[in-house]
Amino acid sequence: MDDKGKLREEIWNLLGEKGFTHRKTDYGRIPNFKGALKAANMLRDTPEWKDSRVVFSSPDQAQRKVREYALRDGKALIMASPKLKHGYLYIGPGDASGRESKASTIKGAFQFGRTLVDFPTVDLVVEGSVAVDLTGGRLGKGGGYADQEIEHLLGEKAITGKTPIVTTVHEAQIVEKVPLEPHDRKINMIITPERVVRIVRA
Repeated sequence: MDDKGKLREEIWNLLGEKGFTHRKTDYGRIPNFKGALKAANMLRDTPEWKDSRVVFSSPDQAQRKVREYALRDGKALIMASPKLKHGYLYIGPGDASGRESKASTIKGAFQFGRTLVDFPTVDLVVEGSVAVDLTGGRLGKGGGYADQEIEHLLGEKAITGKTPIVTTVHEAQIVEKVPLEPHDRKINMIITPERVVRIVRA
């Protein structure tokens, strides 16, 4: 097992042993960490959130409340479909009025959203993570989907190097160093239930 695999196992085991997750085990998944609601509220209070009109989110359960808040706050939501099998879904402001909670789920996003072809400018990107470090290193569950999503957004010119790329995680998911490869994309904001960390770009 490589360094990334070892770190994933360490985090999955730690969260399970400490009772920091809603599942018995998050093995093979983005952790559905306890405190995700509070982290979503922390993000919602940031100027980056308040200034955004279009929010992109991964489909992970830990980020479900973020997606709901985007819809409740009148923002357009773009959600990646699981494993990108069905591309990206777009839910416009008001498309799920009164049904924001349902629309924020994977099933609901397919019900209320439409397949996106042309990307609008995205103001805020939210990804799930297994582990992160304070330099912006991010470790996913191993499929490379977040990296593909960010590359696609950059390729479509939907985001720039200045766009906030955020992850919401438990404090226990912040590690000293995430092992990175050249193709790995960094994030620039970490939101936990306790704090907001903005990472200064080198």
